[in-house]
Amino acid sequence: MNLLKNRNHDWVNYKTPEEGLFWPEWQVIPSFAPADEALDTLELQLYSDSIKIMLTSLQGQINKKKPRIFLYSHNAEIEGIHTWPNRLGIKRNLMDSPYEMVKKYKDEIKGIVLYSGRNPHYRNLAASVANINDAIPVDTSLYRLLKDRGIELPVVEDLTGLRFRDHKEIYNYLYDNYYDKCSHRIFFSLSPTIHTSYVRDMAAAVGGAIVWLDSRIEEEGVILHKFLGHLPAGQSVILGWWPEERSGIGAGTQHGVSTIPSDFYDNSTVYASFEHIMHIPAVPKKPKLENKIYLAIFLSDGDNVQYCQHRMSELWANEGKGSVPLNWTVSPGLVDIGPGLLNFFYDTASNNDCICSGPSGLGYALLYDEHNKILNMKEKWFMDRYMQLSNRYLVKNGMRVVTAWDQLNAMHRYCYAHYARGLYGVTTEDWFQNPCEVPVSHERNRMAFIPNRPAYAEKIEDIVAMLKDKIMAFDGTKPMFFATQGVTWSLTPQNMKALVDILNEMQPGKVEILRGDHFFTLYNEANGLAFNIALSADAKATNKGEDASVILNGSPYGKNMWEAKEKGAQEFIIDLGREYIINRYVIKNAGVNDADKSRNNKVFELSCSLDGENWTLIDSRDSDNSNIVDCEFLDVNAKYLKLNVLEGGEDGIVRIGDLEIYGRI
Repeated sequence: MNLLKNRNHDWVNYKTPEEGLFWPEWQVIPSFAPADEALDTLELQLYSDSIKIMLTSLQGQINKKKPRIFLYSHNAEIEGIHTWPNRLGIKRNLMDSPYEMVKKYKDEIKGIVLYSGRNPHYRNLAASVANINDAIPVDTSLYRLLKDRGIELPVVEDLTGLRFRDHKEIYNYLYDNYYDKCSHRIFFSLSPTIHTSYVRDMAAAVGGAIVWLDSRIEEEGVILHKFLGHLPAGQSVILGWWPEERSGIGAGTQHGVSTIPSDFYDNSTVYASFEHIMHIPAVPKKPKLENKIYLAIFLSDGDNVQYCQHRMSELWANEGKGSVPLNWTVSPGLVDIGPGLLNFFYDTASNNDCICSGPSGLGYALLYDEHNKILNMKEKWFMDRYMQLSNRYLVKNGMRVVTAWDQLNAMHRYCYAHYARGLYGVTTEDWFQNPCEVPVSHERNRMAFIPNRPAYAEKIEDIVAMLKDKIMAFDGTKPMFFATQGVTWSLTPQNMKALVDILNEMQPGKVEILRGDHFFTLYNEANGLAFNIALSADAKATNKGEDASVILNGSPYGKNMWEAKEKGAQEFIIDLGREYIINRYVIKNAGVNDADKSRNNKVFELSCSLDGENWTLIDSRDSDNSNIVDCEFLDVNAKYLKLNVLEGGEDGIVRIGDLEIYGRI
């Protein structure tokens, strides 16, 4: 068989350290050792900003050794402050006061960075200096209160002599004197007055710089880009938020670095301590393609991990959840900063709940700002690295659809198709339909880019108004496909159920709502593009005459991993249900999710047949134990495939995490 492409992806896996933190170069946010005792707890919202900053810095310094501090936040009241700790089994011990907590842990830090509260931006400077000195930031008034309670801490650095009046001077001072000692793998953009506690524990744990600059103001933008210029594209990320959304996100994107919105994400060093094996659910079989109106509904703001922690948690309990297929966008970065949260959503998802990636991959990247007509991701070198990094996280999380903001140019689309080969499709944002609607486009005859219309709708009436004429004009001669996006700060699953009822009244029996993976798969099938035939209901797999269709269900986790009962070679027969033109297969081995590469198969071959008796070899591998094998080949007609695994893992056992077969009718 003449191979066109032979892609072996050796994906690096994740692990949880026994102590300290684990932060290899390919992981943007470190893993922390799991907590093995009750965590000391305070209700953070009861205290002043200076105390909050001190406590979250203390939390990061202590938790980087092993999580021992958990701080209740005001924002957690959305879902209930005990919700996540109870879900994840986090034991807590409520302490009496901040002073009791500092006293308990004072011998594990080197001291304090003393600052004056004249300008609130000194808080960020002091916290940044403390982060790289294993210390905590304390202002002069709080320092006196600590001493009054008998808590004596050495002053590591005294910043009270600084007389800067303008915050730009403060951040220039930070850049000139300390930034070379700070981590350049995570940059923290946090307000010193509004977001005084969230993810500051992570900044303390990794030695990060905390800055608050507005890129819309020329002088501030110059300073900001000095900081951002040190962040390595493809290895770094920005945590926090910005003075203004599009200019801030765009500033990071210009450097090939995305932002994970997290200015209200609490206890990051605790939630990052859970295991990184993802509980990817099995994918239900796609419906049969018919001449219908197909609609995929995407829920917004998944790039925002605080949304996942707070608002999405609340929506997940909405009585409308599961009643219609919905596509929940989440941040792929949750696998680092909150794997337990993401696994909760996976474990409790219904077949109608499809987890997708928020814009525009790993973290919020605004590739093109349609509102301000600014192309942020101009250089292919940056786009290459952003997509390579994103793909690693998409694969790890089993995410097959990305919502990208805003429109994408040819270079962007090429990089999605080239690097994120596991994606079924991408939605884009068609904000204004000006001067005309953004067209649907295809890349490499397999990846579709379909605009959300409307983009970011706050009311179901807006969605109805945009789709009504097209739905009413449907003549039933060929399928139609529409994607739409609803704003989750104002819409709920119950609202979406009401939307579906309204659309069905327009064309009774002709409107079908789809999961995102089914939506793009059916779109490709309808348009002669390659799609994953394994999702078809007629596709079956057997091993020694017994059903082995679990290898076709889209998940390599747990019971979805096929495992032989004994050592030795194993043969699988895949009946596709009908004849297809096939040109690609993907095998996900055991190591793709459980970090144990030794369990991967080593020697195997794939053959095809039209009658199940006469076979033609497509591909063979000898001593290839990659986590993922992704192979394209010249078109062949086949109704049957035979996967013959001649040598399994080092223990002699054959395991198959997932098998994908791509082709067209």
